[in-house]
Amino acid sequence: MKRPLLVVDGDSFAHRAYHALPKTIRRSGNKGGGAVLGFANYLLRFYATERPRAVLVGWDTLDAPTFRHRALASYQSGRQFDAELVEQLAILPDLVAACGFANAKAAGYEADDFLAAAAAREERRGGTCLVATGDRDAFQLASASTTILLPVRAGETARVGPAEVAERYGVTPAQVPDFIALRGDASDHIPGAAGVGPKGAAALLRRHGTLEGALASGRFADHAEELRLYRRIATMDRSAPLPRLGDQRPTWAEASKLARTWQLNQLADRFAELARSSEKD
Repeated sequence: MKRPLLVVDGDSFAHRAYHALPKTIRRSGNKGGGAVLGFANYLLRFYATERPRAVLVGWDTLDAPTFRHRALASYQSGRQFDAELVEQLAILPDLVAACGFANAKAAGYEADDFLAAAAAREERRGGTCLVATGDRDAFQLASASTTILLPVRAGETARVGPAEVAERYGVTPAQVPDFIALRGDASDHIPGAAGVGPKGAAALLRRHGTLEGALASGRFADHAEELRLYRRIATMDRSAPLPRLGDQRPTWAEASKLARTWQLNQLADRFAELARSSEKD
């Protein structure tokens, strides 16, 4: 069987790790280490379970707004990150590279956009893709060839394909951006259509097929352009720039060296053991 491409939302798992692990985890220079350690745990777990042909980790660029921020002033407004988290987000791509994996990060794009672009590219080449993220917006990527790996509780991951999207939201993956535009998204501060919740949004899309269909029927006439903007904001950009994603062989020994310089010695030992095991293969 063909091995899948694994695409990881780096910011999603770094945030999860930072808030889940104790702040007493330190690395060299008494700098924070919890996000690094927790993210590495996620990455190693996904790699061991899925055995992908290659790994790509997508990242937000925190200091550069995207078109979404420029188009909607409220988009992701009010978000504030601890300085220790921001500092660890800056070095996590180094850990990914030390593992022999690829990073994708560019001004004007979010991690979500790289997930979408990578999944689309892998489908075009006839492969399969696994998208690991805690962001349900990624349900729009689910297909016969792309499965979402969604963390649901400690150590457990749900596999989400088109059937699971329909079960959870009552819509198809292609309808997810329209669904978000109508329902809104409190976490991203997308207002949605007034008075429309998830059930109402799903019902509208079952009846009209798309947001445009609902607008053509005369619904939300006074807010049509706003809703179109929300849909555009909710749509992941499949044209985001990507690095080459040929088959990879992990460089666990390099990752061990880097973890050792950070004085994350237990993590370094794990990487070293993986390096020894891979030499036997």
